[in-house]
Amino acid sequence: MNETIDYQRMLEVAIQEAKNGLGEGGIPIGAALFDKNGTLLGKGRNRRVQENDPSIHGETDAFRKAGRQANYRETIMVTTLAPCWYCSGLVRQFKIGTVVVGEAANFDGGIEWLKENGVKIINLDSPECKKMLGDYIAGHPEIWNEDIGES
Repeated sequence: MNETIDYQRMLEVAIQEAKNGLGEGGIPIGAALFDKNGTLLGKGRNRRVQENDPSIHGETDAFRKAGRQANYRETIMVTTLAPCWYCSGLVRQFKIGTVVVGEAANFDGGIEWLKENGVKIINLDSPECKKMLGDYIAGHPEIWNEDIGES
């Protein structure tokens, strides 16, 4: 991977997606998939509420919008929140090499499991990401719990 890549710039794409989702009445989680040089392949957001589809998480939306790639090993998944188990499974299934996380304070998902399985994790610990989702969770705990599979 190219260590001169501007991960913060990449995170800004995911943050804008999260804001778009919030503006639509959804959960503010955004993601984007980039190639090893930082070129955007696809971006998306959690649209579970908007589309009434439990499978549209930010990472899956970005992945689908990126289209088919011959190989994902050198791609970079950037997400405003640590990926849940579902999205962590996607990362492992397609061998995405790097995951850039905006924050893991509100939810740490499967990042330790991903690390244990050789995925490079970069946690940017973004105050903006923490506040955006933290405020959403406080105001909509029932929707958040549904999103992460809690009762």
